[in-house]
Amino acid sequence: MSNLVEIRDLHFAYNSRPILKGLRMDFPRGKVIAVMGGSGCGKTTVLRLIGGQIRPQRGSVTVDGENVHQLDTEGLYRLRRKMGMLFQFGALFTDLSVFENVAFPLREHTDLPEELIRDLVLMKLNAVGLRNAHKLKPAEISGGMARRVAVARAIALDPQLIMYDEPFAGLDPISMGVTANLIRSLNEALGSTSILVSHDVHECFEIADYVYFMSAGAIVAEGTPADLLKSEDPYVKQFVHAAPDGPVPFHYPGRALADDLGLGGGA
Repeated sequence: MSNLVEIRDLHFAYNSRPILKGLRMDFPRGKVIAVMGGSGCGKTTVLRLIGGQIRPQRGSVTVDGENVHQLDTEGLYRLRRKMGMLFQFGALFTDLSVFENVAFPLREHTDLPEELIRDLVLMKLNAVGLRNAHKLKPAEISGGMARRVAVARAIALDPQLIMYDEPFAGLDPISMGVTANLIRSLNEALGSTSILVSHDVHECFEIADYVYFMSAGAIVAEGTPADLLKSEDPYVKQFVHAAPDGPVPFHYPGRALADDLGLGGGA
């Protein structure tokens, strides 16, 4: 099976602060791939590099055979039409109705007549169970419903690649389960590739075909959910079992507290 997205020897830093270090990742067509790890490990940065929002210092990101960071502006916009993005917390336009939120990418990127846009939007909303909420504003629906509207917007153009950035954040257990099932079923219905960035182990392991674990900007473990559940790798065991102690640090790296307080001793 060919890969829709390939990342090779990828290095990225914000100014002098390294974020990603030599990443190599494959995202096969038609699969759901989870990228997991603690906050600040570089997960969302991977999505931003795939979408061409930022550029690496070294290495390559290839999407559907095209090197993202060698494209001009027109080429990048063309490639982005093959992508759908679910942002953290949905990022819906608060002044627009549910219908208008989903219609936005269709109006922005196509010349389809309004009659066809109407039918497409209602079909997408029906797929996420919210066709009858199309007249409501985001403030008039629940957080879980708003996340589903954001999913409908992400798939409006039937993208080859769908990227989900923390889709389960802030949701109740029922909404989390509904969203997870929706991601899996939409991936199969559209035949797309889904990249799922999250730290929610249960939901990701239920729907993902393959999982990458990141820590401090590097891949520390990878495999199928079944393999990782049996893994004795200390990074995986700490994350899967939510253990407070392990190789994943709690403190942001830097000077010791004693040094900042002028006490010395390096404690």
